[in-house]
Amino acid sequence: MDRRKSLKLIVTGAVAAPIAIAGCKTDDKKTTAANAAEPVFTLDRNPDELLYEKKLLAEEKFFTDHEFATITLLADIIIPKDEISGSASDAKVPEFIEFIVHDMPSHQIPLKGGLRWLDMQCLKKYEKTFKECTAAQQIEMVDQIAYPKKAKPEMTQGVKFFSLMRDLTATGFYTSEIGVKDIGYQGNKPTQWNGVPAEVLAQYKLAYTEKELKECVSFDSKPSA
Repeated sequence: MDRRKSLKLIVTGAVAAPIAIAGCKTDDKKTTAANAAEPVFTLDRNPDELLYEKKLLAEEKFFTDHEFATITLLADIIIPKDEISGSASDAKVPEFIEFIVHDMPSHQIPLKGGLRWLDMQCLKKYEKTFKECTAAQQIEMVDQIAYPKKAKPEMTQGVKFFSLMRDLTATGFYTSEIGVKDIGYQGNKPTQWNGVPAEVLAQYKLAYTEKELKECVSFDSKPSA
C-alpha cells in the first residue's frame, strides 16, 4: 500500500467502534515479563505524565507475542517507511498501542477481538494466520477492510477494527519524534519579537519610550543560565 494513500485513508477512515471477540484460537502465550521500564515517547512530556506512563508499562503485557507481531505488520502497512521518514514500527507505534490498552482499557476488546477476527478470515481464505501470510496476501486482506465505503457487508467487523488500528497508528506515529519531524512541527517555543519595525514607527511618527524598549521589546539573544 502506498504510504501517501495510507495517510489519505487515515483522514477519510470511518470512526472505530467496539467488536465482539472471535473464537479463533492462535498462539495465546503471553509474555509475562514486564514491558520496557522507560516510556516510549518523551517528546514534550511533563514529569507527571512520564511517571504515570512508567507505572502502566510495569504491568503485564496485554498482547501476546503473536498479536503484537500482527499489530506491527498492520501498523507498517498503514504507515510504511518512505524516503522522508521511517515506518510506524520505527516510530514504536506498536509499543504505543500496547500502552494505550493499559491507559484506555475500552480499546482492549475491540483490538484483541479484531486481531482474532483477522486471523479467522485469513485461516478460512489462506489456511494461515495473517502473520503467516505472504505480503501479497496480507495486502489483499487489508484491501477488503481498509475502504469502508467499498467493503462488503460481511467485512463490517474488520472495517471497524482496521479503522481503530488506523486511528491509533496515526496518533502514535504523529506524536513520536519521527512523526513530529515528518510534518516539520517545531513544538511549543517562545517567540522573540523586536517590536514594530523602525520604518513603520517613523511612518506614523511614533516611537518607543526607553521603558518600553527595556521591558517589552528587547530581549537577550542568549537565554539566561
